[in-house]
Amino acid sequence: MTAIIKRLCAPTRVAVRGRQGVGRATVAAALTAAGIAVSTDGVADIDVLVIAEALKPDDRALLDRSGRPAVVILTKADLTGFGGAGPMAHAYHRAAQCRALTGLPTVPMVALLADVNLTGELLDALQTLLTEPADLSSTDAFVQSPHRLPREARERLLAALDRFGIAHAVLALDRGASVDSLPHHLRRLSQLDRVAEHVHAAGAPLRYRRLRTAVSQLRALTTQSDHARLADLLVSDASVLAAMTAAVDVVEAAGARVDRGDDPAAHLRRAVQWQRYGNGPVNALHRACAADISRGSLRLLGRSR
Repeated sequence: MTAIIKRLCAPTRVAVRGRQGVGRATVAAALTAAGIAVSTDGVADIDVLVIAEALKPDDRALLDRSGRPAVVILTKADLTGFGGAGPMAHAYHRAAQCRALTGLPTVPMVALLADVNLTGELLDALQTLLTEPADLSSTDAFVQSPHRLPREARERLLAALDRFGIAHAVLALDRGASVDSLPHHLRRLSQLDRVAEHVHAAGAPLRYRRLRTAVSQLRALTTQSDHARLADLLVSDASVLAAMTAAVDVVEAAGARVDRGDDPAAHLRRAVQWQRYGNGPVNALHRACAADISRGSLRLLGRSR
């Protein structure tokens, strides 16, 4: 039984792939900081493909060879373009173009800002820029133009935040953000949480299959050992609702909407809807998910009466 539980609870492993120079190491460090299990030996369940600017033939080749679920990250989104609506708007447009080509979720990311360690020296430098703005029109202008802030301090700021991060950190301070809140503000700006959501969604089918396999193995174990407590656990509300939750993750990751209502009418409506869905022209995975969602909804309906 221990081995079954261990396989069920194993983290979803992610391999960070991409061409040389696109920022794989920075992305991998950011994902690790977000609690995602990043593989260092290439053995993984999901691929995160890091691209810069646009999808290249080498990127396509990596995707074609993998065969695993994948999420594409358009990194260095802050350098995508500074005209019009700004670099992030340009990055989202490019990400949409990439998704149209691959059919894969594609998220722009400023990985440098995802896990920033703002030392006292860096914070002091940002406070100085708040009262005495510097020329951020280019890297050279920021470093070389006359300013009270020493050149070395400006270079360290660039290494930690780059121009985009510096500008937004100063803007946040100007709008009343506290110094302590800056790392959280920059993390939001980095889009790390959005990336993590897509990685979680990409792993939904794997987690669901693991759960179903574990349940099947535990049922076989109860048959062999006549383990009454384990048999009761497998038909308990907790087990039925755990299967429902995993199934909801799968269908929502595929773009379906699941009614989250928590009243008797919602439970009945959801049970009927997903029973019909499972009887339709869907694949085996979604048919199983539909059955678990319907079963869980009926269990919730019974509890609400």
